[in-house]
Amino acid sequence: MFNKQQYIEYLIATVNNYTCTNLADHLEGTAAVSHDTICDFLATAKLTPRGLWHVTRTLLQDGPDSYLVLDDSVQNKEYSKKIALVKLQYSGAEHGLVRGIGVLNLLHTSGAGHAFYPIDYRVYDPAGDGKTKNDHFIELLTRAFADKGIQARYILFDSWYASVANLKYIHRQGRIFVTTLKSNRKVSLSPDEGYIHLDAIDWTPDRLQFGVSVKLKEVPFRVQLFKVIAKKGEIDWVITNEVATLSSLTVDVIRARCDIRWQIEQFHREAKQLVGTEKCQCRSARAQRNHLACSYHAWVAISVYARAHGLTLYDAVHGLLSAYLRRELRQPTIRAVSRDNLPLTSC
Repeated sequence: MFNKQQYIEYLIATVNNYTCTNLADHLEGTAAVSHDTICDFLATAKLTPRGLWHVTRTLLQDGPDSYLVLDDSVQNKEYSKKIALVKLQYSGAEHGLVRGIGVLNLLHTSGAGHAFYPIDYRVYDPAGDGKTKNDHFIELLTRAFADKGIQARYILFDSWYASVANLKYIHRQGRIFVTTLKSNRKVSLSPDEGYIHLDAIDWTPDRLQFGVSVKLKEVPFRVQLFKVIAKKGEIDWVITNEVATLSSLTVDVIRARCDIRWQIEQFHREAKQLVGTEKCQCRSARAQRNHLACSYHAWVAISVYARAHGLTLYDAVHGLLSAYLRRELRQPTIRAVSRDNLPLTSC
């Protein structure tokens, strides 16, 4: 009987080809099954995000100083015309609209240089469940706090999710958000002043170092705004609801926390390139969801192996190919042709 473990291990081992046909062609002996058997597994199994949590929960180093990072990723299906869940949506990787399957991911990390793991995710399917990405955002955090008992205080996300409702929800939970604002967002410096654009603020050296307390429209509490300037001159407008002394909350601290958010971009890239999250060709929604679930399990397996051996995830996977190359160099299956080993031919 074909099972989840076999499919996960196939996703880890295969190179570029993630089809059921390719898997069936390489199963041997008692493990051999038909292409249809694998397709039936993907179409009928009911693998959910909860299964991912059961695996990663034992790997976390959770505590108040830990972080939750949220962001979405689009599984590009640009050339797929009949795959369920596919819709036209914006992809940050492509910097434009693409046909694909949107997934909102929740990542747990202990900080820069530490291990990070996905603990939950949601497929963006407004036609099927009527939920927006912001609905999934709140649901993922609610599950993390109430059901999973996550202690992480810091919640990191980008400007797409910096809505009033999301900021208020995180604040009510007693957690600290660190997020960016879009450049057209307006703020007020004091009750006596109106709302102004971010670049209209007088950014004194003191404000550049320690930020400035501002009021956002419809947000009932003040936030600290920072102007974070990247090495190439790009500007990120970052806000946080953290209450701290001026000496402890600086632009350098905020920049370091924003850098941690890029771990989820690393996860998205590795999941696509190493375990083929967007490469499944099955048409049904259930098959796509099951492939995605197994892909996440495959990524976790590679991550655990890589950390145990002091490798990057890319080195861990490429090492499988290196082992194959060493075997072929020792004893080539196909040898080079020379005058001494030319086959006999007849005219």
